[in-house]
Amino acid sequence: MNRSSASWVFGIVVVLAFTSSLSAKQVQLDVSMSKATLLANKKQNTSLRVALTGFKFAATEQRTPVNIAIVLDKSGSMSGEKIARAKEAAIGAINRLNKNDIISVVTYDSTVKVLVPATKLTDKRAVCRMINGISAGGSTALFAGVSKGAEELRKFIDKDRVSRVILLSDGLANVGPQSPSELGSLGASLKKERISVTTLGLGLDYNEDLMTQLAQKSSGNHMFIERATDLAKIFQAEFDDVLSVVAQEVAVKITVADGIRPIKVLGVDAEVNGQEVIVQINQLYSEQEKYVVVEIEMPATKSGKSRKVADVQVSYANMQTKTTDRLASTVSVNFSDSAAQVEKSINKDAMISYILLYANDCNEFACTLRDKGDIKGAQALLLQNADYLNDNAKYLNSDLLKKRYADNYYQANNLNETDWARVRKLMRRLQHLDKTNQSY
Repeated sequence: MNRSSASWVFGIVVVLAFTSSLSAKQVQLDVSMSKATLLANKKQNTSLRVALTGFKFAATEQRTPVNIAIVLDKSGSMSGEKIARAKEAAIGAINRLNKNDIISVVTYDSTVKVLVPATKLTDKRAVCRMINGISAGGSTALFAGVSKGAEELRKFIDKDRVSRVILLSDGLANVGPQSPSELGSLGASLKKERISVTTLGLGLDYNEDLMTQLAQKSSGNHMFIERATDLAKIFQAEFDDVLSVVAQEVAVKITVADGIRPIKVLGVDAEVNGQEVIVQINQLYSEQEKYVVVEIEMPATKSGKSRKVADVQVSYANMQTKTTDRLASTVSVNFSDSAAQVEKSINKDAMISYILLYANDCNEFACTLRDKGDIKGAQALLLQNADYLNDNAKYLNSDLLKKRYADNYYQANNLNETDWARVRKLMRRLQHLDKTNQSY
């Protein structure tokens, strides 16, 4: 779809960037309604989408330096091929860094050890030798491992660096705090310090609720890695992200117009105060799109009228120009008695985003039903969700909705005890992907 199509653009974007360079790259803001025209004389629910797209980061440009803590589980269950592959993957990723980057390596089993204290990466060979010396044994002090990784990052916390913990674990946390809510709270507190946590779950024995909560609350990534042989590929994909951050401390403020009621924000954590919706996003990658979808209630309005729906303000730290940039937009909606005109006004991107997140909520509820032992209820909901996604995939010609249709259908038919451990991890992974607008 062409985003610049005049019939689908209903907001004027004002860019206020505190920089002297007129050619400075900016994050792109697109504010749109799922339908730009609504049926007149009818109270109804619709959705508003605020999309941010990171500017392209050319290979010839100097990237933002990073501050990374690799936190490796070396408990007994990691012995053999797992720990060997983990060391290989970590070394391969570290080889992509340069002398301006900060690296630390933390290992944990029953206790936590700082293997490589946070330092500029001036001697890669020494760091790699330390990693190669890791051996497995003991229990799983996951919370303490993440906390120690964050402690190392704090030594070099800087608004002009990207700070991230990359956590790898294959088992259940069994030393120290170990509930999803406790790890989620840790993630939320780290996000306030500009630290995100990416969680890599290896095999079928880790707690996916804990790992996804930690990643989601800190604006990090989460991956389910079924085979140790995939570790190198996953580490490289994670470093693709962390080395391409173009914006940090992204704040989105949506002020819904009087007379229009914000019902809920789909997918992301948000602060809703009356007519104001505020969303904080830790980081935005080069050419990545992140969006916020708000379901709203529109009052009945006469045909031929137009109504302002919301004002949107965005601020972020531009990692290329080292400035604080501000974007603003206003979005309105028209009203008509013509169903054909309403149909013609559909914004494909905005509609797909809403359908994806709505279906994601249903998928989460199906997971809850299966956890309670209601296999038939979970299956029925997943099949209903699959039909909903399939119908809209055809209607909107969406490959992504078609893929999620196939995912829900597969899940519905693999809820038995034998498959559930694996399928549940796949579900949590996809739920996290869609909530955080990730592509891999």
